[in-house]
Amino acid sequence: MEHTLNKVVFLDRDGTLNEEVNYLHKPEDMKLLPGVPQALKKLKDAGYKLIVVTNQAGVARGYYTEEDVKILHQYMNQLLEKEGAEIDAFYYCPHHPVHGIGAYKKVCNCRKPGTGMFEMAEKDFPVDRAASYMIGDKLLDTEAGQKFGVTSILVGTGYGAELHKEQQENGEKPPYVHYAADLEQAAQWILERK
Repeated sequence: MEHTLNKVVFLDRDGTLNEEVNYLHKPEDMKLLPGVPQALKKLKDAGYKLIVVTNQAGVARGYYTEEDVKILHQYMNQLLEKEGAEIDAFYYCPHHPVHGIGAYKKVCNCRKPGTGMFEMAEKDFPVDRAASYMIGDKLLDTEAGQKFGVTSILVGTGYGAELHKEQQENGEKPPYVHYAADLEQAAQWILERK
């Protein structure tokens, strides 16, 4: 049976889709960043699968549970559904190599910049890597995307603007192909590359 490959936009969550809140886990604390639903809808309409890959060290630290993460993601999708912009799948890493407690304390491949979450996603949605993207506000997001073989974009929301400035100043080749002020501009750039 032939698997159709999907064009995928992998997305970091905190600082990329919603405001950065320390150890966000309560739905009432989740605020989508301006323009996010519109940007996601444009990508969806253009045939991209939207997949969130998020490090959730708060689970590892015992601040909240995996159930809390799932509830938050359901809530996020309820908001996005109203705009026709729901996420196709969420993957999260509940581990931390140093600060984890119990079974969560481990060195894993799913914590970005590892590519484990991308690989999990690929089992569910075979990825056309040449036509796919990773968007995030941290270098570990863009590095994970690069390692997995998709085109990485750093956004200036969350931590991105500061990091981009540092990257420009140190003169090295940054671990992303494009910098965009926010998700809307990142989506615009993707859609114009056709």
